[in-house]
Amino acid sequence: MGRRNSHKETHASSRIGWLRAAVLGANDGIVSTASLIIGVAAANASHNGIFIAGISALIAGAMSMAAGEYVSVSSQADSEKADLAREAAELAGQPEMELDELTRLYEERGVQHDTARAVAEQMTAFDALGAHGRDELGISQATMARPLQAAFASALSFTAGAAAPVAVVPLVPHAILVPVVGIVSLVCLAVLGALGAWAGGSPVLPAVIRVGFWGALAMAVTAGVGKAFGAALG
Repeated sequence: MGRRNSHKETHASSRIGWLRAAVLGANDGIVSTASLIIGVAAANASHNGIFIAGISALIAGAMSMAAGEYVSVSSQADSEKADLAREAAELAGQPEMELDELTRLYEERGVQHDTARAVAEQMTAFDALGAHGRDELGISQATMARPLQAAFASALSFTAGAAAPVAVVPLVPHAILVPVVGIVSLVCLAVLGALGAWAGGSPVLPAVIRVGFWGALAMAVTAGVGKAFGAALG
């Protein structure tokens, strides 16, 4: 018995909340900040001006990511709370109907009626709202929305991602700034894609190709726009 109780499995789904926010934040931090730096550099801005633009992009982006993630995840949390409150009221007002509903859910998953009824009764006695939230509404502790966690993860990961291209600026001569920032950013994106895939238990290569392609495209487009505006204003 002790050996069986010590067995514990860890699944990627338990990390889905913070992992999504962290990957999105870091990817956006690298791509948006590197693209801005490359665009400003292509427009023939001064070295100090490029660095200031990069720092500004890092701070503004981190705050924007945190605020946006908090608002969106809070909306999800509000919906989940409303659904659970409605389910709690139904459990209080019509417990037998809710028990029948839970029984049907288990039957639809292939459990025989008598067993499904017995399981539904035991789950109801143990944690009725938790059982209905998980099996009827699809809300569980692993996937439940956590606004503050998501906002913090987004801001922190954006800052970590944006720090790489920003740190390159004061260390590299102006003449080779654009290609160096681009290369460093693509390497960081590849590492990010690999880490995100590994943490989520998915194939690494498709993730690396995906983030690399879209990052390179964003930087190339921004460089073209910056060069065009630089030529026009010069």
